[in-house]
Amino acid sequence: MHTFIKRLFQFVLLTCAFATLNAQAVSVTKIDRIVAIVDQTVITEHELESRIATVTAQFKKQGTELPEEAVLRKQILERLISDTLQIQYAAQTGLKVDDNQLDKTVERIAEQNQLTPTEFSNALAKDGISMAKFRSDIRSEITIARLREREVDGRVNVTESEVDNFLTSQAASGESQDEFEISHIIIRTPEEGTTEEIQKAKAKVTDAMKLLNSGTPFAKVSANFSDAPNALEGGNLGWKQGAQMPALFLDALKTLQVGEVSEPLRSPNGFHILKLTNKRGGNSPLVIQQTHARHILIKISEIMSEKEAKQKMDMIKERLDNGQKFEALARQYSEDNTASNGGDLSWVSPGDTVPAFEKAMNDLKDNQISAPVRSQFGWHIIQVLERRGQDMSKEAKRLKARQEIRTRKADEAYQDWIRELRDRAYVEYRLEDKF
Repeated sequence: MHTFIKRLFQFVLLTCAFATLNAQAVSVTKIDRIVAIVDQTVITEHELESRIATVTAQFKKQGTELPEEAVLRKQILERLISDTLQIQYAAQTGLKVDDNQLDKTVERIAEQNQLTPTEFSNALAKDGISMAKFRSDIRSEITIARLREREVDGRVNVTESEVDNFLTSQAASGESQDEFEISHIIIRTPEEGTTEEIQKAKAKVTDAMKLLNSGTPFAKVSANFSDAPNALEGGNLGWKQGAQMPALFLDALKTLQVGEVSEPLRSPNGFHILKLTNKRGGNSPLVIQQTHARHILIKISEIMSEKEAKQKMDMIKERLDNGQKFEALARQYSEDNTASNGGDLSWVSPGDTVPAFEKAMNDLKDNQISAPVRSQFGWHIIQVLERRGQDMSKEAKRLKARQEIRTRKADEAYQDWIRELRDRAYVEYRLEDKF
């Protein structure tokens, strides 16, 4: 009997040990579980859950309702796959973000939040985000932004004839000058979709409209139903001019009051639902305050120290105070390309100069000369000659048209480029795998 009890005790110990090992193995497997394979890289469940936690926190801060868990997981996994493909391509083509730029970016983010680096790190920790993880995410964002600029944005050209055509089409449309702030849901259908696929999309549209008509926030419905890249951001498209939008959209928006949602619209790409968030007229003249100014610049360099540059600028200011001509001293001392023209900057519009320069210039009266002003370029002395109100409507319209055309072309080119990148890659989903 004694021997039997001893053996039984050993068996129980062994059983418990195996159970513990199995529990640990299950835990490890769960942590390291692969949810997708993207070429030679894997996306783990831990990465997915971490991104979900970040997005969830953002939704809560914005007061936006979360979509259903399955929808959220699918949307975020698709983003992770897209980001992974871009990061891989950047590495393959030698695009890197150095630590120095990363440090400056993190510092700037902290400053924008009016926090010191230590306070910012503590704030992240309270949200459950380590500084190392935050830096890694920011590095990825910078990499993807640079990649898009190099591969897509930098190759988009807008011709003068395109701007002319854009403005002509605006003039031809009675209400094309109106601007609309809209949000958008799209439920895509294949170009040559089967009857079954079309019916499935129609059912999805019907469900989305029922929720919207019952008062469910547009942003939540977008996150749950939309196939747009910005679905999780509520589908907001910002301000769009009437001439910039398809006639299908513009005709629907004309019938809506601010805050209303359109009926489903059918296009070759699928079904669309629009919400008119705001509306404004686009025909008001744009009069801005311009300043005719000139300056003298002494740059800081390896040859010219901060102290030496300031001393030199103090000497120039003293000579100006004693009646010497500004343009003569500018030609003699200024290190700006305006020196040969007596430092004349011509007419300066708001935003044309750096903030430190603009603030000092705006504080001056006509013909007044400033004390030495420090900017990122060095030390300046500024003189305001005169001011005027200038109607920049024509220039602003051309600039705005150019920006809108560029944005539209760049967005379309970027989506095409992402699809090509995706088509060339090997992607395997394992999200539905069970233990």
